Amino acid sequence: MFDIFNPTDDHKALRELTHDLAKGVIEPQVKEYDEKEILNESLLRKLGSEYSLYGITIPAEAGGHGLDATASVIVHEELSYSDAAFTLSYLAHEVLFVNNLYHSADAKIREKYIPPVLDGTAIAGMAMSEPGAGTDVLGMTTFAERKGDRYILNGTKQWITNGNCGSYFLVYAKTDKNNRQALSSFLVDKNFKGFSVGKKEIKLGMKQSPTCQLVFEDVEVPTENLIGAEHGALTHMMRNLEIERLTLAAMSLGIARRALDEMVRYAVVDRSAFGKKLSEFGQIQQLIAESYARYRASRAFVYETALRVNPNSRESLSAAAAKLSATQMAEYVARAAIQVLGGYGYTREYPVEKLLRDAILLSIGGGTNEAMQKNIMKDLALSLR
Repeated sequence: MFDIFNPTDDHKALRELTHDLAKGVIEPQVKEYDEKEILNESLLRKLGSEYSLYGITIPAEAGGHGLDATASVIVHEELSYSDAAFTLSYLAHEVLFVNNLYHSADAKIREKYIPPVLDGTAIAGMAMSEPGAGTDVLGMTTFAERKGDRYILNGTKQWITNGNCGSYFLVYAKTDKNNRQALSSFLVDKNFKGFSVGKKEIKLGMKQSPTCQLVFEDVEVPTENLIGAEHGALTHMMRNLEIERLTLAAMSLGIARRALDEMVRYAVVDRSAFGKKLSEFGQIQQLIAESYARYRASRAFVYETALRVNPNSRESLSAAAAKLSATQMAEYVARAAIQVLGGYGYTREYPVEKLLRDAILLSIGGGTNEAMQKNIMKDLALSLR
């Protein structure tokens, strides 16, 4: 019988490998790095050098695994079960940079920059949002002006994951001030003169994943570092947003599954009240049962959507809806876990308070849930024509 969650033996093996990695390697370092509010850079690099977990969606001949969006969902779900914050930095490197670069750049750029990000030599990220342009991505003001064999890049990017540890960034910029849709993308090396890292944000959650401002002051970018055609970045930006939203939804699944496990264990094993197990009380049963039902429904939706997401077709409606559904579900389940655990759920003795802190970001990053609602309505209206 076809298993939507593990369509092939390769998917099943990848899930087992990632599950074991998350439990044995990622789990032990969570509390330390959450409290320090810094990224375990060494471990992020080892995901490439020791565990070969980069390049999931790029062909084997390019050094990747040659797998699909379902495989990427599996990895993000399993990693997030142990630590969504660490997984967010993985996503920025693997999805926002590696996947995006491979499917958008020419062979010369791929050959130069793909190997060091696959083996973990370099950490990477993507820079799209700005202080005054988040959801309104076409309102960005970062500008790249061509001068001979160089583009001169000026502007500021905001909310950039891996900003203070990345060596390479895919940077989106306007290349025609009179055309809102004239976006181009460039590969920027941190060593380019004029590039600097601004402030690191202090956040509610996702504390291990660094979020920083990037500043570009007359940065000279070689023309060969233009990714794709000039003015043509909007196409591959929107294409990559689909798998980004899908993997953010997958992270929500990991958070929710962990929250479910924690509250079931607490209610059935750890806690009794009034001479009965906590699981025997109707209000507790309602919280757990509702959480389970919402989780199972969202998980099926995310994996069904993953079957249809690939670089050669658009699936914007389902990707947006999957993100909306899963992120809302994760917040509900994490809050329910805190209620089931009561006062203990509010402390750091148990992981559920962190699950909620991390879950909240997922309804903002990759396009706010309000933007997802707008996009869904727009696509549904177009489908009537």
